[in-house]
Formats: sequence, C-alpha cells, structure tokens
Amino acid sequence: MQSLTVMLADEQATVACGARLGAVVNHAVIFLEGTLGAGKTTFCRGVLRAMGHVGPVKSPTYTLVEPYSLARGNLYHFDLYRLGDPEELEFIGMRDYFDEPAICLIEWPERGAGMLPPADIRVLLEVVATGRSATLVPVSTAGGAVIDTLAAQTTAGRLGDIK
Repeated sequence: MQSLTVMLADEQATVACGARLGAVVNHAVIFLEGTLGAGKTTFCRGVLRAMGHVGPVKSPTYTLVEPYSLARGNLYHFDLYRLGDPEELEFIGMRDYFDEPAICLIEWPERGAGMLPPADIRVLLEVVATGRSATLVPVSTAGGAVIDTLAAQTTAGRLGDIK
C-alpha cells in the first residue's frame, strides 16, 4: 500500500482532490487531519460533489455531524473540533453511524480517540509555501485498494499537482 501526495494550489484544487477521492471511494472511514484552516471542510466539499451533492457544505462544528443521503449511499461528515471529551460521542449515537455501510469523513479525529473505529484512509492536509498539500495514507486493506485505484489513474504513483 502506498501513500499519495498532492500539491494543492488553491481552494478549487482542494475541492478537486476531494472529488477525485469521492469518485472512487465507497464505504470507508476517512480521517481528515491538519491545522485549523488547512482545508479539511473544503476537501469534504469535493468528496460530496463527486457523490452528487449540489447544496452548500458547512462544517458541523456545533452539531458534530452532518448527514447526507445521496444516490450512492449515506455520507456522514463529522467535525470533532469542539468535542470536550471523546465519551460525548455516545450521546449522539456515534456507533450507529458506523453500523451501516457509509462514508464517514471525520475532521479532528484525535479528539474522538478511543471512541472512533479505525480509519481506512487518513488525509493529512498541510499549509505549504505554494498553497497546501494533501497526503492520502491507506490504513486498511480497503483504504489501500482506494489509493491503488487513484494511483492507477496517475503516473509515477502521484496524483500530481492539481491546479
């Protein structure tokens, strides 16, 4: 299993990178990691667009989860930034979201440590001098298959610069 790194010139490139992942992923747990403002919600917007969502995509910072029922299946967008204690996830019925085949995008997963299932893919977003970078890291066999599919669509095992 290999990781893929992408240089993202701007917000549109971040959405496009998310869309590339959204076009090939099915039921998976995806951790989105990075500092505040690194582009996690913007990346989620791309995944949702690829799955057919046309409305706004807001960060569920206060509600913790935003559910989307789409033609390809359910997607749950979590933002755990304001979570005080991982045990609070029990109050929103967190386990129920993972009992069905769905895509679960989880921002700030470290704040839910011990209560979340393991990731299939980790997306590491960083601010760099030329914009942002995204590194997609497979964690499970299913995540590896998704990354391998993306790699097969590219040359030299990299998604390349997205402009």
